[in-house]
Parts: sequence; C-alpha cells; structure tokens
Amino acid sequence: MEQFRNKWAAPVALLAFGLATLAASAVGAADMTGISVGRTTSASGFHIPSYIAMEQGIFKKYGLDAKYRSMSGKALLNAGIAKQIDFVPIPGGGSQAALKGAPITYLVGQSLISQWTVTAHASIKSVKDLKGKIIGLGRPGSADYDEADIVLSRNFGMEPGRDYKVISFRGEAERIAAMINGDIHAGLLTFPHAAKAKLAGFKVILKTGKYLPRIGGSFWVHNDYLKTNRKAAKAFIHAMAEAAEYMKNNKEGSVDVIQKYFAMKDRREAEGVWEEVFDQYGPDMPEALVLSLFESRVKRMISKNLWPKDKPLPDVEKFVARDLLNETLRERGYYLQPKPL
Repeated sequence: MEQFRNKWAAPVALLAFGLATLAASAVGAADMTGISVGRTTSASGFHIPSYIAMEQGIFKKYGLDAKYRSMSGKALLNAGIAKQIDFVPIPGGGSQAALKGAPITYLVGQSLISQWTVTAHASIKSVKDLKGKIIGLGRPGSADYDEADIVLSRNFGMEPGRDYKVISFRGEAERIAAMINGDIHAGLLTFPHAAKAKLAGFKVILKTGKYLPRIGGSFWVHNDYLKTNRKAAKAFIHAMAEAAEYMKNNKEGSVDVIQKYFAMKDRREAEGVWEEVFDQYGPDMPEALVLSLFESRVKRMISKNLWPKDKPLPDVEKFVARDLLNETLRERGYYLQPKPL
C-alpha cells in the first residue's frame, strides 16, 4: 500500500498543481479588462510603443486584454468620438475635434519629436533641389501634410503650390510606390518607411524632428470612457510608460516588434530604425508641446474658415487628463516639475 502511495504521489501532485494553475489562469482571465486600441492601417513610427505593449505582453501585465481596431486615421477619429474604440492615437485630428466640442480627453503620450523624413530620389541632393518638384504627402490637415508644410515653410521659405507641387496619398507605402514609378520626386515618410525606401535607392534629405519637437501618437479617450473606466485608463498609462522604457532598454525585443509590424525582411533595416528613435518616446505630454499642437491646428482651421480669427484659444489643458497622468507617472518614479506659483 505504501508503494502504491509513493508510485502515484508525484503524478497526483502534478495533477493538483496543473488544476491549480488552470484555476489561477481562469481567475486571471476573468480579472482582465477588455479594451480596444486604435491602429492605423499602415504601421507608424509614432506608434511603436503601443506595438511593443501589445506584442511583449505589457498590456496583459497591467490587466488589459487589448484588441486592435485597424482603420485609416480619419476613421479612427470618428470611431473614437462615437465611442466605438476606447483608445485612439490620432492627436492632430483629435485636437480639432476637441476645439469643435467633441467630448474627448488626451491620456498619454508616445513620441516626443516629429518623426517624418523627406526622402527623395538620389538625384535630389538637398532641400533646395525640391523646388519645382512633386512631393507625396498625406491629406491637408493631417500630420503627414502639416509637418512637411511647417518645416519647409518656416525653415526653408518654401510654400506648397508656389515652390513645389503636392500629390496626396493616404499611406506611406503608396508614396514609396509612386516614387519608384517616377510619379513623384520625394515623399514624406516616417523612419521605418524611409528605411524601406533606402533599400530601393532613395535617400533622406530632411528629418523634421531636427526642427519640430512635437507630441505624436498620443492617445485620447472619450470623456464617458474616462468617467466609468478610470482604473483601466490608469493601467493603460502604466503600460504605455513601460513600453517606452522597454523601447529604450531592450534593443533585441524592440527590433523584433519593428521588424514584424513594418514587414522588414532584413533585420538590419529594423535595427537602423531602432537606433534612430529608441530614446525619442515617453508617456508624458509636456504642456508646451500640447499647446503647440492646438496652436498649429487653430492656424490651419483659421485658413479654412473653421475658426474665427479673433477667437482666442481656450486653455488647452482642459483637454488633458493631467492629474491622472501625473499621478501614474509619479508612481513609476518620474520626476515632474511642480507648476510655478
């Protein structure tokens, strides 16, 4: 009888352990909060921390069962306002919507610099060589139009229509294809797509981040979601902060994600992207950069008669969940300067 007990003791213990593990997993799954996260149809360099949070299990670590909703930027904007997506990474369109009365609140940042490049045919040696040429941008009012417009205008005195022609493309992949076909001479591309274009013989002649610090890929939520899901919103901030830290400190894991999301066959291409941007992300949304985001949007709205010229910009901090963001970042050991009295 004793031999029988000894014979089955280990298997029974293993079975008991397995059942306990399954039970714990079931409880863990039950405790997870389902969330929907917006993602643009083309991968974006501004959004790499969110890709890392998804792929490296960081959302799950903070109790979030995250699912992507992939759409164009405009569709994501409309879906977020309609409460069909919980977390939306479209800061430019969101700022205009907020100014027009949409009930949304900015929650957490991603990129802290402009990550666009003007990438051109090898025959174009400098920015001045773009005069009279055709550049592929996004649609007017979107980040992949405005940022080229701002940098070329402010720093090089070049205006669209007068100094160069513009053809609008929805995605960066389409711009690269148009460059290869010879339909355009240059295109506005984020670092990952510029790396792809380099393999096709093109070269970067301008990095907008050199001239334009900005918040990019910042997530906002509908006000109703924030009111009823504050715990999940806080967990999301934690996850995005950890993803930015992961990007900075874990090259191999970050390169894995970059290579996957941007469909890069050559790992060296993904490594090149990481080396360009690994330390350019953070969850914070500096007040000066938030103000700059809204000021640039109002300027665009005035030019289209969507905002009265004499109407002042409201206090844009009312559109930011600053207390929740700062509370969460302090918990993570971030040093946040107190406001001056």
